[in-house]
Amino acid sequence: MPNQGMKQHRVKPDVLKRELVAESRLFKVEAVHLRFENGAERVYERMAGGHRGGVMLVPLLGDDTLLLVREYAAGTHSYELGFPKGLIDAGETAPEAGNRELMEETGYGARELVALKTLNLVPEFFASSMTVLLARDLYPELREGDEPEPLELVTWPLSRAQELLSAPDFNNARSVAALLLALGYLQAQSAGEPPA
Repeated sequence: MPNQGMKQHRVKPDVLKRELVAESRLFKVEAVHLRFENGAERVYERMAGGHRGGVMLVPLLGDDTLLLVREYAAGTHSYELGFPKGLIDAGETAPEAGNRELMEETGYGARELVALKTLNLVPEFFASSMTVLLARDLYPELREGDEPEPLELVTWPLSRAQELLSAPDFNNARSVAALLLALGYLQAQSAGEPPA
């Protein structure tokens, strides 16, 4: 019988061996030999990460305008529309990293940052997470970032947020998830519901 969404206690598999099988400037690929509780053994490959994670911001200009960026995505060799994002540097909290990335990528800082959810990015292969933040009460402040070219800022009416899901260059699953999380939060807030 299905567990109806109830969390079951599962025994994690034993790690028999870990081996670095590939490495680049940005990534390390690790082979992990595991033995499961039922005796089955498997070798999984995963990306080993620094475990600090990343942030993605859903910035609101005023109460009715989303602020997005269009930037080059090497994986798809295309320009993609999405929300500002970046890695959490050593010694930073997610809100500190988020505000820094917001300033570097959009030229705005935020007086209010609301943590919406921390997402795991392909947990089958990556030990990486991203905290999604709603950024409000924006003020102009530009900091130098590490982008190779200026990012294109794009404003989008909040009232047309559902249409953003159909935009041909709004394809990043993290941005889609961030948008849906922000819309859910804002809808609950406008209905007077307590934060989840």
